[in-house]
Amino acid sequence: MTKRKVDVAADAWRSVIDLMQSRKHRFLEVAQEWGLTPGHVQALISLEPENALAMGALASSWKCDASHVTFLVDRLEEKGYAKRQPAKHDRRVKTIVLTPAGLTARSAILDRLYEPPEALLELSVAELEALTEALTKVRLAADRG
Repeated sequence: MTKRKVDVAADAWRSVIDLMQSRKHRFLEVAQEWGLTPGHVQALISLEPENALAMGALASSWKCDASHVTFLVDRLEEKGYAKRQPAKHDRRVKTIVLTPAGLTARSAILDRLYEPPEALLELSVAELEALTEALTKVRLAADRG
C-alpha cells in the first residue's frame, strides 16, 4: 500500500518535532549559562541586530501581550543586552535595540545552539546536504505564508 503524501509529510514533521523535543535540554543549558530563562533567550535571539523594533511590533511578532514584552525587555535591559530608545518617527513609541553586549551574547548563544548533536554527525555529507536542502525549502515556504 502506497502512503499518501500528507501521511509521509506528517511522519517527517513528527520526526522534526521529536528531534527538537529531545534537544530541548540543550536550550535550557544555554539559557542557564547566560543567567536567562528560555523565554529571555528566545527574545534575545529574535531581536534583529541592525533593526530597532517597537514594543508593539515585538508583541505582534512574539504572539504575546505587550506586558509580557515589557517583562522580557526589562530583564534584557538589566543584563545590559538591550535598551529602549524613542522611535525616530514618534518619540512616544519605544523601540528596542541590542547593545554591544547584547550582540555578543546573541552571537555566542546562537553559536552554542547551532552546535550539531553527535547523532547528526553520523549522517554522510550527502545526507546532511539533502537534509539541509529539504529543511531550507520548508522554512522558505513557511516564511512565504
